[in-house]
Amino acid sequence: MSTMKVRFAPSPTGPFHIGGARSALFNWLLARKEQGTFLVRIEDTDLARSSKESEENIKAALRWLGMDWDEGIDVGGDAGPYRQTERLDIYKNVVDRLLAEGKAYYCYCTQEELDAERTKQMNKGETPKYNGHCHQLTEEQIETYKKEGRKPTIRLRVPLNETYVVEDMVRGNVSFESNGIGDFVIVKSDGMPVYNFAVVVDDHTMGITHVIRAEEHLSNTPRQIAIYKALGWSIPKFGHISLILGKDYKKMSKRHGATSVDQYRQLGYLPDALINFLALLGWSPEGEQELFTKDELIQAFSMDHVAKNPAVFDIDKLNWINFNYMKKLTNSELLELCLPHLQQAGYAPSTLTEEQRDWFTMLCATVRDHISFGAQIVEHVALFFTNTVTLEKEHKDELLAVLAEESANTVLTSFHDKLSAMEILSPDEVKAAIKAVMKETKLKGKFVFMPIRVALTGQMHGPDLNNIITLLGKDTCLNRLTHVSDLLN
Repeated sequence: MSTMKVRFAPSPTGPFHIGGARSALFNWLLARKEQGTFLVRIEDTDLARSSKESEENIKAALRWLGMDWDEGIDVGGDAGPYRQTERLDIYKNVVDRLLAEGKAYYCYCTQEELDAERTKQMNKGETPKYNGHCHQLTEEQIETYKKEGRKPTIRLRVPLNETYVVEDMVRGNVSFESNGIGDFVIVKSDGMPVYNFAVVVDDHTMGITHVIRAEEHLSNTPRQIAIYKALGWSIPKFGHISLILGKDYKKMSKRHGATSVDQYRQLGYLPDALINFLALLGWSPEGEQELFTKDELIQAFSMDHVAKNPAVFDIDKLNWINFNYMKKLTNSELLELCLPHLQQAGYAPSTLTEEQRDWFTMLCATVRDHISFGAQIVEHVALFFTNTVTLEKEHKDELLAVLAEESANTVLTSFHDKLSAMEILSPDEVKAAIKAVMKETKLKGKFVFMPIRVALTGQMHGPDLNNIITLLGKDTCLNRLTHVSDLLN
């Protein structure tokens, strides 16, 4: 049994971003592949922005995606608590040790003094870093600062002239010089540990062996290594995965569409389809396969095939994947996916009778080949919920040309007569009626289908015509045929 242990440690400061879901997925896949442990903890030391609502949103999204965790928040384990604000005593003990060993010290510099020094360094073209002002304070200086009411931070003493090498699973060896870091804050003046310190303590005490996270955290790594070394702790294996960009190669944002997992859930995407899509953002499987079950993803996944280059979020690719997953749904499952959107649009009642359920099931099945996600059904079924037919604007001239055909009125009149005589409407009965029109008018193909479709739907193309007519019902179809006939005569 592997001893690999990975973690996902989100900050509950907003909706669960698609990039966070991709980071969680890579960790989850690796843990499942190596029969390791997947741990979830909450990094909530940003008291001003963290919220319980956001935490619940993250956990719900992970569960919806099917990323179960073996240890951590809500699950428990031997290394808890798994929420940072509940671990303050643990951080304090580690800080006290660093202070006692002289590896950390109190810093009384004010923010104004730090800003002034930073500006001075930047004006000289230097990389801003702490100048070590409080590195060796005398007792008298400390007393003076205390009397002034200054609340100190705590800084780590970073040794000079050391090279920190990160053996990155994605980027290879990345080197950092300790001289460029400077002594940095590990505890803020309010007593709250900063991210870089808390994350090291958490990872070590929770036994994390591999840290897979977003590329933006690479710049944090040298500070974290400095903390590991100061404490004499073993350093986990790092892997920094690429950013996710929009199709314009700019960082993913709201202008590219939905950015949170919950938005995709609400739009009617399937969780397994989203998992499949996220796995392909920055990871390339061997071969040409693009559609994977979760088990297939687990077996195929490897950090060796994670790319350094940014991943491009292609909504068309997601829609194609989701469409393929939707094809596997039963008609009943498809209805459950689409029904909330039909209800929100006012097309379906909140509670369906058995007869209504059958009708809406057929409706969803009829348009299934034309939709890529649940919410899309609304734009494809409007014609079933209106009293009048509106010709598609982009094809209006073509539609009018179909109705202007010399044979169109003959076809519509014949079909009107056949429909009037029918007692039961079903796709098979409608099909037989259209064949009878062909026989009577001696017309075939589009010369029969097109005028009927245009008259009843106002569209050039669409789902199966026999199903459409059945769903519209006898009275609606007769009214629409009569209306068009009146216009033609």
